[in-house]
Amino acid sequence: MKVKKLLLGDEAVALGAINAGITGVYAYPGTPSTEITEYIQGSETAREAGIHCTWCTNEKTAMETALGVSYVGQRAIVCMKHVGLNVAADAFVNSAITGVNGGVIVVVADDPSMHSSQNEQDSRFYGKFAFIPILEPSDQQEAYDMMEYGFRLSEENNIPVMMRLTTRMAHSRAVVEVAAKPIPRREKLTFPKDPSSWILLPANARRKYPQVISSYEELERISASKEGWNRYFDAPDKSLGVIACGIAYNYLRENVGMNYKHPILKISQYPAPSDLIRKMASECDSILVMEEGQPLLEEMIKGILPTPVKVLGRLSGALPRMGELNPNSVREALGLPAHETNRPSSVVVPRPPALCRGCGHRDVYTALNEVLADYPGHKVFSDIGCYTLGALPPFRTISSCIDMGSSITVARGAADAGLWPSIAVIGDSTFTHSGITSLLDAANVNANIVVVISDNLTTGMTGGQDSAGTGKLEAICAAVGVDPAHIRTVIPLPKNMPEITRIIREEIEYKGLSVIIPRRECIQTAKRHAKKRKQ
Repeated sequence: MKVKKLLLGDEAVALGAINAGITGVYAYPGTPSTEITEYIQGSETAREAGIHCTWCTNEKTAMETALGVSYVGQRAIVCMKHVGLNVAADAFVNSAITGVNGGVIVVVADDPSMHSSQNEQDSRFYGKFAFIPILEPSDQQEAYDMMEYGFRLSEENNIPVMMRLTTRMAHSRAVVEVAAKPIPRREKLTFPKDPSSWILLPANARRKYPQVISSYEELERISASKEGWNRYFDAPDKSLGVIACGIAYNYLRENVGMNYKHPILKISQYPAPSDLIRKMASECDSILVMEEGQPLLEEMIKGILPTPVKVLGRLSGALPRMGELNPNSVREALGLPAHETNRPSSVVVPRPPALCRGCGHRDVYTALNEVLADYPGHKVFSDIGCYTLGALPPFRTISSCIDMGSSITVARGAADAGLWPSIAVIGDSTFTHSGITSLLDAANVNANIVVVISDNLTTGMTGGQDSAGTGKLEAICAAVGVDPAHIRTVIPLPKNMPEITRIIREEIEYKGLSVIIPRRECIQTAKRHAKKRKQ
């Protein structure tokens, strides 16, 4: 029996995973993937099934925990945004060699156009060089249906599967037909038939790696078969062939409908079907490749084809080299006339992001700016979080923001090179994600830096998820070697400004490593908690 639901792409993935009988979802929050885990956390069906769905400290721990679930024969999904895959990469790449026992799907949400990210990297490259198959849904129905298919693909081929989403797919809604009841979760534990494959001593890895490479041919055969998700739609006009990947297929159909005069190859599963690409190339004068992200397929095609054929796409300039695709850019690439549109309203003005009124980070930056005005050679190195907005007016405090956990290590490196004072600002969730090891490095050399862990008791930037470090920050800092006398806690409020500025001055003048922890609950989280208490 099927029922219809209006779902975000993220929610379709989540419900597909629940209905496929998963044991757990393991994730670190990051837009545009966050809603997958949140949907499972809020699902009554998931609670009744006993699905594990707490947030992990970072993406690497999430991936490794999912592999533990797989080891005993159960199903799991891992969720992250594209830059999170960099953190999980060690476990992700090695998992192709260990293989799986229970199915594992790694859901990665890319962010072309960098709506909330530092870069627009394309996660398909990770799948390609790890020899891991990739599913790329073109709509929400496929996102749902691919979950059960992905688990079967994973288990039958003894390999994890990546599902690649993009922001538009993750955050747009559509009606999805779903199963009324989930597949029952597996109760019995089973173990790998070849336990040595999970012990990656060089001898075992060297034995297993050729199998991974050779099995890629079978995965390509599956992707081109009727049981896979790639489809070839023939048409009479061979002057052009169009290859549309993932959500780009939607943009194509929006412009040309279902009866297009040119052949179309829809790509929603990788490895890409080489035979179908060669078929199109042998019949068509030129090929237009539409893919969200970087020109992975466009570059690959040139190596697949035996004879030169005109290939158009992001590299040729037929489509923009950077940013999201959209129906208009696709329309232009097809040579269709532009739709008539209205000019943008002059009434609507841009509204740059800003820290919320009442946010504790505001008081932290106010205090830092007041003190650092007396130190003309200072630099403040920030991290990934709400507090990155300290780079913008009215504060303009921070000098760098590179990646999760980088603030402490960059500050330490700058101090090693002679900078003083060198200040690092990092949030509580980012600190436990990637900052602890950075602080350990600094503690090992007693680096002359001040680390400000701005603790708002939540993961504020992604919606107020639990923070792994809540109530533990002082103990963690002491445990990695920071002198407890120089672990200072303050409450960031305007009335406490004299105390805060005094402590910042004292720790700047201290010749060694110090940590200041301004602690006050995120104003948005506090509002939600207050509302719940009233109910």
